Amino acid sequence: MEPWKPDPDRITSIMNPTRRTFLKTSALPLILTPGILGANDRITVGVIGVGFRANLLIDQLPKPGQIVALCDCNLPLAEAAVAKRKTTWDVYQDYRRILDRKDIDAVIIATQDFDRVIPSIHACQAGKDVYAEKPLTLYPGEGTALVKFARKHKTVFQVGTQQRSMEMDQIACKLVRTGGLGKIKLVQCLNYPDSKPFTAFPEEPTPEKLDWEVWTGQAPMRPYNAKLHKGWGGFQDYGGGETTNWGAHGLDIVQMALGMDGTGPVEIWPLSEPAGGVAFRYANGVEVRLELPYGKQNEDLQGGARFVGEQGKIDIWRNNFKIDAPGVALDLPPAEEIQKWHDERALWQAQYHMGYWLECIPTRKRPNADVEIGHRSVTVCHLANLARRLNRKLHWDPKKEQVVGDREANMLATNRPRRKGWELPKL
Repeated sequence: MEPWKPDPDRITSIMNPTRRTFLKTSALPLILTPGILGANDRITVGVIGVGFRANLLIDQLPKPGQIVALCDCNLPLAEAAVAKRKTTWDVYQDYRRILDRKDIDAVIIATQDFDRVIPSIHACQAGKDVYAEKPLTLYPGEGTALVKFARKHKTVFQVGTQQRSMEMDQIACKLVRTGGLGKIKLVQCLNYPDSKPFTAFPEEPTPEKLDWEVWTGQAPMRPYNAKLHKGWGGFQDYGGGETTNWGAHGLDIVQMALGMDGTGPVEIWPLSEPAGGVAFRYANGVEVRLELPYGKQNEDLQGGARFVGEQGKIDIWRNNFKIDAPGVALDLPPAEEIQKWHDERALWQAQYHMGYWLECIPTRKRPNADVEIGHRSVTVCHLANLARRLNRKLHWDPKKEQVVGDREANMLATNRPRRKGWELPKL
């Protein structure tokens, strides 16, 4: 096979649907009362990117989802996933083979952070609904483009910020959002570390059946080295460190609790103390500070935040919260609702979050972690890293999604350089 290169014209000309074909192209057509999935109904799913996280999602995908094909540019990963489960799923190295198939209704995209947006855009153009892992993007401009494609093609697009589906988090965030703690005076998050500039490595033989051209994607082409292949998340050309990893969950909680899902901060600046700390402010004056030490001493707040209000404070993290607000009471969900998120896979649990996505597909309802919600939350992470890297205050216009009055910062946020041949498709 010739090395794959993105060709938006091919995807558009072959697969750009004039209308939604979901109900007609399912292997078993869904004829449903809106919002109700029958026991024998199925939604056929292809998986793009078959690493650690994808394997967890494969095992947790609930009915009516039914996986029929896997794809990875590192082909042995897909082959091993099929062999482990003793299935007859089809295996591809070129993800467009999955998008070509009219019998596939939806895709799970769990590629590396820096390779996620182009397959997601192509999936929208191909008429597939999408579940894409977090962090959704490498920089804000990618998300701005992706949202436009998802809206144009009416894609049911769920982002893998599964805490949005955890009822304990929903209850706690609603308390903050509806004024249960009074006016919020301060929000504190962990000081998630950023990634670092790239360190050169000596060239090593490329593993058999790994398409290094495709794996590299939009990033600068560099010779294969196992330390890059396995440790890409530590470098700025490929990811945003823990700020876009666990921080994508934590700042998503902040956005949800403050009612900021469709917007973002207007000012972001680096803190002198602690080292690497960042603060930002929303238009309503609420200030958020990434300043709590990152590590075991604040393990409970990993992926969460502390909200300090006039009537007390509340710590919110994965399917849990701790409140210190005299006179403020919360009705807890049934014990089984809490416990279902605390099985042996609790840290990585996504079964019910994917189930919500599947339920939205026949109704065409936007899911609870819709593409714009996921984009807006990770944009906060990107802006925090950008303020650190440039070491200056940034002014962000969340409506235009641009940095104001700083050409260099705006270029890095909205139009970051991409390798030739891997530019974002035109809408």
